[in-house]
Amino acid sequence: MAIDIGKHKKKVSDSKPNINLVPFIDILFTIMIFLVVTSNFSATDVQTDDSSVVDDATGKPNVTDVSGDAEYYVMPVANLHKVTVNGQDRSDAIAGSSVGVQARVIDEGQVTIKPGEIVINTPPGISVDMAVKRPEV
Repeated sequence: MAIDIGKHKKKVSDSKPNINLVPFIDILFTIMIFLVVTSNFSATDVQTDDSSVVDDATGKPNVTDVSGDAEYYVMPVANLHKVTVNGQDRSDAIAGSSVGVQARVIDEGQVTIKPGEIVINTPPGISVDMAVKRPEV
C-alpha cells in the first residue's frame, strides 16, 4: 500500500490553525474569582502621623499644632530646580530636591508649589535669608 505524502502535505498546508479561546477564558475567570475571594477589601483605620495634618482651607500643613521645637520644615518637591522668595532667586538653598522653610513662613506667609518650583511670599518681619535654609541631607 502506497502512502500519498503530497496529498497529506497539501491538506496540512491548506488548513488554518484553529485556536480555541474557551479554555483561556475559563482559566482567566477562575483566576479572577480566586483573587476577588481571597482579597481583603475592608477599610482599615490607619494611624496618621500628626505632621500630615493639613488645614483644609489653605492646603498648608497645620504646623502650629505639631511644631514642637522645629524652626524649619523640609519641603520636598520632585525635580526642584528653583526657589523664589519675595521675587529673589534662592535656588542655592536646594539640597536633594528639597528646601527648608521656616515654620512662621508656612503659617503666616504664602507658599506656592509648582512642578519643579517653589514661590514664597514671606510675612512682614522675616527676611529672605531667614525664610529658607539649605536642609542637611
